[in-house]
Amino acid sequence: MSRITCPILRTKVTTAEEAVLTIGPADNVGFSGFTGAGYPKVVPRALADRITEAHRRGDEFKIGLWTGASTAPDADGVLAEARAVSTRLPYNSDPTMRRLINAGEVDYVDAHLSHSAQHMWFGFYGNLDVAVVEVTAILPDGKLVPSTSVGNNKTWLDHADRVILEVNHWQPRELEGFHDIYYGAALPPHRRPIELTEPMQRIGEPYLRIDPAKVVAVIETDHPDRNAPFAPPDETSAAIAAHVLEFLRHEVAAGRMPPSLLPIQSGVGNVANAVLAGLDGSEFTDLVAFTEVIQDGMLDLLDSGTLRAASSTSFGLSDEGVQRFMSDIDAYKGRILLRSEEISNHPELVRRLGVIAMNGMIEADIYGNVNSTHIMGSAIMNGIGGSGDFARNAFLNFFLSPSTAKRGAVSTIVPMVSHVDHTEHDVNIIVTEQGLADLRGLSPHDRAQRVIANCAHPRFRDALLDYTERAWAAHPHARHTPHLLGEALSWHERYLETGQMGT
Repeated sequence: MSRITCPILRTKVTTAEEAVLTIGPADNVGFSGFTGAGYPKVVPRALADRITEAHRRGDEFKIGLWTGASTAPDADGVLAEARAVSTRLPYNSDPTMRRLINAGEVDYVDAHLSHSAQHMWFGFYGNLDVAVVEVTAILPDGKLVPSTSVGNNKTWLDHADRVILEVNHWQPRELEGFHDIYYGAALPPHRRPIELTEPMQRIGEPYLRIDPAKVVAVIETDHPDRNAPFAPPDETSAAIAAHVLEFLRHEVAAGRMPPSLLPIQSGVGNVANAVLAGLDGSEFTDLVAFTEVIQDGMLDLLDSGTLRAASSTSFGLSDEGVQRFMSDIDAYKGRILLRSEEISNHPELVRRLGVIAMNGMIEADIYGNVNSTHIMGSAIMNGIGGSGDFARNAFLNFFLSPSTAKRGAVSTIVPMVSHVDHTEHDVNIIVTEQGLADLRGLSPHDRAQRVIANCAHPRFRDALLDYTERAWAAHPHARHTPHLLGEALSWHERYLETGQMGT
């Protein structure tokens, strides 16, 4: 059965090689895609081949690449290998692209995900020349059935001069009805409140809109998403999860949240999945998620009934998770809602709903500042993503990490973080396998004592205590957040000994 039933757009079906001829040097190109789901599958390779051929002729040809979040090796990766990208935003996890960013060959705009669409509306990024968006189907009236992520697709389609659509037959046709696309946004000073008061409330429509006149090409594909495997929770991740669960029990007992908790948000990764696995075996039931990404752990919660429903902007499943979802897709309809990231990450909504945010970190310092993005303060790892959107506006936020890195050679609890993504003013709870530090209502001096005692690995605890005592003694008139600056920064030199900074 045809996935393209709009008569006008059916006439624009072509090949990827023909489609990329509409993309020129120095164009800004907006791709669909978020955490390896719903990204274009064939245009990136065709574009990389075209740019490689231009480079062989000695022609300068690079694009600005904008997305919702990370894509995959066959999108970010092939373009990075072709040296095809001049600017990248707002989030990247591809290792080849990361190397080029850290080498200074690609300018990287590491933006909060909730900012990326609105900054584009405001004109901060310049003109968007081309949007390349994967969809599941094109309906007779020209409306688009989104695929496994929404991300910034609505904004790219609205604002791009030209649009290339990839209609992916691998995406289940039953995805129609899983989406809620909000079209009520306006620019200041004409903004109005977003009237969403429950996590699963629909405020938009199931489809993406497109002006058919802007569509320059439609391509049919049949390619899977990049599905990332997740390891079963190890001892360290399970210990972190146990600390989080015990704290949530404490908060319920104290009357600060209901027995079914408040809406949960979970970042991407094995530690986050371990926390979700812990919830699945706990007394907590009738949970709801207001998050960015639905991983295997959240699918487990939906399957068991622990999680009633989940609002997100994307899937981020393993191969096994994809098979589970596709084999029982109708049972998830109405329980999973995919929105634009300008809604899933919107500070107004995160604060109104009282979200419990759980995100990973690279390191935290004794006063509660958190580094989510950089090694040695200079080399980007992936980016801030949506962690700041949720952390600053959450009812309660957790930052999670093992207490050591590089096989125990490096402490993730340090005197001073080498790069600050989340200031001490925004961080509530720090958790490692060693324990949990509740920083709410504490002075910097008390935060330092609690972080070291509860979260630092025993191998580094004495050195951290010694540092804090000497910093306190060295600054009798500056004891709010005393530091020995040269020594604080020297802690990060241990990363250099691994020879892996920026890889």
